[in-house]
Amino acid sequence: MFNHSFIFSPGTWQGEGKILLNMVEEELIFNTNWAVQNRDFAGKVLSAQDIQIQGLSENMRNELTFYDFQAKTFSVDMENQNIGRIVGTGVYDEHTIAWEFRNNDMNFEGYETYILQPDGSYAMKGEYVTSDQFRTQIEARIWPHGKETPPQADEPHENEEEP
Repeated sequence: MFNHSFIFSPGTWQGEGKILLNMVEEELIFNTNWAVQNRDFAGKVLSAQDIQIQGLSENMRNELTFYDFQAKTFSVDMENQNIGRIVGTGVYDEHTIAWEFRNNDMNFEGYETYILQPDGSYAMKGEYVTSDQFRTQIEARIWPHGKETPPQADEPHENEEEP
């Protein structure tokens, strides 16, 4: 299963990023925490993602179940208070984990892509759209809980000198 530890191994992940809503002109900064469990007897991986948007008192929680793992594909269910439950499909290779949801019955669709970085963190991009054309764009970075926040791709590492 390549070198991915995110969703393929149990553990906790933390992250931060920004959300851009097409109805609001400012970027919203958020923090996220993932809790990924061991595979159960049926091969399903249960996980929970908590999202705290700065300036809002209420957290958002997504519960995701990853299952039906094949050589380069998997299935995913996501459930939260706003959309209910939606079923999607995922793909992965040595550098990328991605999934998408397309559901015409709920008029909701979107995707998330996680690109493995050399330091073991993931650069994430996502976008979700509803039938009334509300568009949410997300950019973030996640890393294993307990590690220091990794430097951004455009920042020098501690042992590198700036030009």
